[in-house]
Amino acid sequence: MVEFENIIYRVEDNVATLTLNRPEVANGFNIPMCQEILQAMSLAGEGDVQLLVIKAEGKIFSVGGDLVEMQHAVDDDNVESLVKIAELVNKISFAIKKLPKPVILVADGPVAGAAANITVASDFVIASDKTKFIQAFVGVGLAPDAGGLYLLSHAIGANRATQLSMTGESLSAEKALEYGIVYKVCEAEKLERTLQQLVKRLKRHSINSYKVIKELIWQSSFTEWEDYADLELNLQKSLAFTEDFKEGVCAHTERRRPKFSGK
Repeated sequence: MVEFENIIYRVEDNVATLTLNRPEVANGFNIPMCQEILQAMSLAGEGDVQLLVIKAEGKIFSVGGDLVEMQHAVDDDNVESLVKIAELVNKISFAIKKLPKPVILVADGPVAGAAANITVASDFVIASDKTKFIQAFVGVGLAPDAGGLYLLSHAIGANRATQLSMTGESLSAEKALEYGIVYKVCEAEKLERTLQQLVKRLKRHSINSYKVIKELIWQSSFTEWEDYADLELNLQKSLAFTEDFKEGVCAHTERRRPKFSGK
């Protein structure tokens, strides 16, 4: 079994579990963690693994991009590292959709930024009633990454995707269930039982069926994603070099409201 530093990866009874394990920074995505997630997903695609479960340690599923590293990048004028993370989180969402096996994401607590969009990429989402999904990008002068607007507009429609992205308003677990992003909502103490019920149901059927279903879904709905991903990365890169982005990151660090200038 491969051991990682930023995630935990285990396989038991043909079920792979990938757990984000940076609770000290609210499971913020940095380059090493993204690379480890992609490596673990590659492992999950092999052998006798029937399905992949994604979880997180701590009270926050993930804030998305690591805000501490964002501040360091701004201080060091090293925005290219942030562009690399934007590229990697898109690859994670892409890999979830292309994995020829069911992917179940289990969320308890806030799910923000790239993590919220990785949620939309998942085949099943089980969320506690405390969970909120937040397109937090406008708060730091960015736009959704990890395929966010492509995935959201397919899942909930262009208008709702636009509204969530432009306001940064949180989406409750119940509302996400209504929108079709979430599969089941339950109390936090019932998450594991709800997960195991779904795992048991999915393990009854052939993984050959799941492989073909995911391929057909991809061909029917997601074949233009690669072109979109290039556009998303280029536009996100342009935002990362703006004064508004620097102001957004500094304001977050200083716990104040940002004063954007449009520059």
